[in-house]
Amino acid sequence: MTGLHMDFSGPDTGTPLVLLHGFGGDGSAWDAVKAELPDTVRVITVDLPGHGGSLNSDGRGGAGRMAKAILAGLEAAGVMAFHLAGHSMGGAVSALIAMRAPDRVKSLTLVAPGGIAKEINADLLARYAKATTEAEIRGCLDEMSAPDFVTPEAVIDHFTAARAKPGQTEALDETYRAMFPDGPEQGQGVLPGEALAALTMPVAVIWGTGDTVLPCPKPSALPASFAFNVLPGLGHMLPEEAPDAVVRVLTEAVGGEG
Repeated sequence: MTGLHMDFSGPDTGTPLVLLHGFGGDGSAWDAVKAELPDTVRVITVDLPGHGGSLNSDGRGGAGRMAKAILAGLEAAGVMAFHLAGHSMGGAVSALIAMRAPDRVKSLTLVAPGGIAKEINADLLARYAKATTEAEIRGCLDEMSAPDFVTPEAVIDHFTAARAKPGQTEALDETYRAMFPDGPEQGQGVLPGEALAALTMPVAVIWGTGDTVLPCPKPSALPASFAFNVLPGLGHMLPEEAPDAVVRVLTEAVGGEG
């Protein structure tokens, strides 16, 4: 096994912002967000185990294993305290990290996170896990995004090349199966609600009402202490679809530290 792939950018001062991408992606999913963040913010993007540069790292499989491996990887890199944001599956991983190490997570931002409710488009994710051609990958990403959003050709090319790496589709299948402990027909695994509600750091949630992967919940589905930001008409791929909206929430979360 190899170590986690982490990309560091920005000044080597202040409390860093750690960004975790969603299922089937890699750290490049945050490129548009990173480009709009204040240059005073230190940013660390992490490829989830079984994805991208972390294809063969420890922690492959389910969100709990990933959370443990990422916490250990950040500690090994000397990153003890950090702001944390995660999209989709990365949101579920982020929440588990915050539950496991609440003293290290200074703020938590969940972007269309997994694990809030059982409902999930398991069929679409199954097709995305198996997609290897340009047409298959674009078709899945089009379904995940708002109808008027066009995924850039460079992004399609990047993921077409990534899916061609030996072992990548097998790793995604492993992760996909771990998402559904009772089988896809029973929905995704759900985060422990009491532990989620007990988090004491500031927590913000961002969700698009047109999300076709993880339906946007009613406010009552989230702890009352969470700041809930609803984006009308937007889809699941919010870091790419609405980087400006994500940046606004993240900039508030980091509170000008840097």
